[in-house]
Amino acid sequence: MANLILDKSKRGWWQSAVFYQIYPKSFQDTTGTGIGDLQGIISRLDYLQKLGIDGIWLSPVCASPQVDNGYDVSDYCAIDPMFGTMADMEMLIAEAKKRNISIIMDLVLNHSSDQHFWFREALKSKDNPYHDYYIWRDGDADTLPNDMWSVFGGPTWTYVPHLGQWYFHQFAPEQPDLNWENPKVRQGLYSFIRFWVDKGVEGFRLDVIDQIAKDPDLKVTTNGPKLHDFLRELSREAFQEEGLVTVGEAWGADVERAKLYSAPDGSELSMVFQFEHMGLDQTSWQKWDFAPLPLVKLKDCYRRWQQGLAEKGWNSLFVNNHDLPRIVSRWGDDTVYRVPSAKMLATMLHGMQGTPYIYQGEELGMTNIKLPLEEYVDVEIHNLFRDRTAEGYSPEAVMESIWKRGRDNARTPMQWTAGENAGFTTGKPWLKVNPNHTEINAEAALADPDSIFYYYQKLIELRKSLPVFREGSFELLCPEDEKVFAYTRDMGNAHLLVVCNFTSKAVPFEIPEAFRNAKTLVANYPDTADTLRPYEARMLYYE
Repeated sequence: MANLILDKSKRGWWQSAVFYQIYPKSFQDTTGTGIGDLQGIISRLDYLQKLGIDGIWLSPVCASPQVDNGYDVSDYCAIDPMFGTMADMEMLIAEAKKRNISIIMDLVLNHSSDQHFWFREALKSKDNPYHDYYIWRDGDADTLPNDMWSVFGGPTWTYVPHLGQWYFHQFAPEQPDLNWENPKVRQGLYSFIRFWVDKGVEGFRLDVIDQIAKDPDLKVTTNGPKLHDFLRELSREAFQEEGLVTVGEAWGADVERAKLYSAPDGSELSMVFQFEHMGLDQTSWQKWDFAPLPLVKLKDCYRRWQQGLAEKGWNSLFVNNHDLPRIVSRWGDDTVYRVPSAKMLATMLHGMQGTPYIYQGEELGMTNIKLPLEEYVDVEIHNLFRDRTAEGYSPEAVMESIWKRGRDNARTPMQWTAGENAGFTTGKPWLKVNPNHTEINAEAALADPDSIFYYYQKLIELRKSLPVFREGSFELLCPEDEKVFAYTRDMGNAHLLVVCNFTSKAVPFEIPEAFRNAKTLVANYPDTADTLRPYEARMLYYE
């Protein structure tokens, strides 16, 4: 299949694009360290070109102590040695560009590492010019400034005895929050962005960007009053280069806020990366308290976002990333119906308006992993086990939550072959390889014309070739059906129907009369039947 090449000189080219997220630590190791590296990514660019993707969202590769897997940056203008050198990064950018693949870097602007030059200087004294680059409150060691709790557990405040002050951190203590109220902080961050743009980077994914305007005294962390002022300045100062793609991770976004983030005038960001749909299968605000997916709520959520942002904003489309469990294990069936359910979930997502993001291994149908506690690496998992068992949860119940929702599910090494360590490394992998790599791997997928890989390839080609994917209006069908997700996209004479069975049972569904003689663009069963078979998906089209 010939890949269609997007014209990236056109403004808004990313609206027809598909991006692929790489978690470098787990993608491909070329040195035997057990940790993926930049040369490993370069060695797999032909694979990604074959898939047909237009850009790589590259999870953090900047210098870092790796307390939070690179989301604690100690030098924004240096490559972490475990991934390689700046020369390797320059080669990756150049080699990707040869294949019309853009590099979109992950940028952490909310906080730095406590090993960053700015923070090391800030610790020296209250009078140090960098002290005000972070957020401090006076006090004594026995009295926290307030009772705010960090994302990874524990207070959001850490005491520094020789200063008689507490500093604020929404994540680990080693990740102090930057003080965006200080214009010198903002200008410093903009200079880091320009550094990478000059290297040839074509865009940025902005980590927890909705938290930069926090007010700890009011216990406000997301959507602070100055957020959009900061974002407009950031865009004006650093992003207003023709064609630069910017993606804002915003856990607290709703449709109205997303219209500001992703307004068509480009005054803030290209698109929003929001998570409302990913929280529907839990029983509390914590992801560890999970429940069956309420399909009716999921469909209504997508409807609100699809219709709400039409011509007013732009959304990212995703169901996997480095922070989420594998979707085929979560909303599909990772045993008997792994292949059809993985294809069904892809069909559901890629038929909508927005820019799809494929997370490494998603195109293979990679699944969750079950490990004993001591074999997990993620700090969040270990903090959860400590905190919940202290609260009285049984260890067995906590492990069930970890197996279902732990972030290391997404971080197991990429499964390239059925051989030792899945072809990821010749050394000892930093995180255990999923034992099912003997069946689920890229080599097997490329050899099977009916594989999930080639299904994704077809979906990517369709998005580039048919404008209805980019511009068509969205209408939800059978909104109260608890088993079938069906919708139409319409643009002038072009009409698209997407039908997905979310269950392991055959269910009745009547194809709308207008689509009775429509062309099948893609389907995960080779023939049609009177009912929708387990996890069946069809995409029909006529003009």
